[in-house]
Parts: sequence; C-alpha cells; structure tokens
Amino acid sequence: MTTNTGQMGSLPRGGAIFCTIPDILYLPELVFGGLVLSLVGSTSIEPNNPQAYVISVAIFCFIMTFFWLLIFACGSHRNRSFWASADVAYHGFAALLYLSASVLLAFITILISIQYGNNLLTYKQDVAAVVFSFFTTLLYVIHTIFSAIRWKSF
Repeated sequence: MTTNTGQMGSLPRGGAIFCTIPDILYLPELVFGGLVLSLVGSTSIEPNNPQAYVISVAIFCFIMTFFWLLIFACGSHRNRSFWASADVAYHGFAALLYLSASVLLAFITILISIQYGNNLLTYKQDVAAVVFSFFTTLLYVIHTIFSAIRWKSF
C-alpha cells in the first residue's frame, strides 16, 4: 500500500527521494537556505550585530540538510525506525533554529532601517533575507510534519 508520503513502512532510497512528499523538500530547503546565507553574508556585519547567529544557523542547516540528503540518496539508512525518528528530530530542530534566526533577523532589519535609513540597498537585502528565512522555516516545518506522519506509519 502506498501513501502520499511514500511506501508504507519504508524509507525511500536513491532517486525515489525526489518522488516522496517530505523528501522532495530537500532541494527547496537547500536553495532558499543558500539564498538566506548569501543575502545575510553580503551585508555588513558589525561586531555587536546578531546577524552572525543567522549566518551560523544558515551554514549549519545547509550542511546538515545536504548531508541528510546524501544519506537518503545513497541508501545508507538501514534501521528504518531510527532514521525515520532522526529525520523528524533533525527537521524539527532545524525549523526551531530557523524560526529563532528569522525573528532575530526581522528585529535587526527593523533596527538597521531606523539607524541607517539612507542605506537602501542593505535594507532591501535584509528584507529579502527575512522573507526567504521565514519561507525556509516554513519548508522545514512542513518537512517535519510529513516526516512525523511517515514516522507514525512504522
């Protein structure tokens, strides 16, 4: 019996990860996480600016999501129940990290717009980074929900 989250009681391997609902979100997570990283990295970071936390979260999540994608693509996951629960745990943790980074980035963007009102390019980059950061958070939350549905099927 198959469901919209893949085959019941199995985790996808190889190219099948691009056909199941939670796993197809790896690529948009990488793309939009990379956009957040490049947009925040292209603005000036002051010593007391918490945007370094946002960059750290973006780098951590980008590397771990790519690593997670490779694990599933290579079929290295043998113990199905462990990997299904680890998938839920990682994506839930990544969603929490991105949510905290998104809120902090939005707050800093508001403060920068008040303090440096004449630098319109930096403000536009920060606003775009905030939008992409919240969208990446949404992708991780959706991935967590569908991974939890898959985990419950074991």
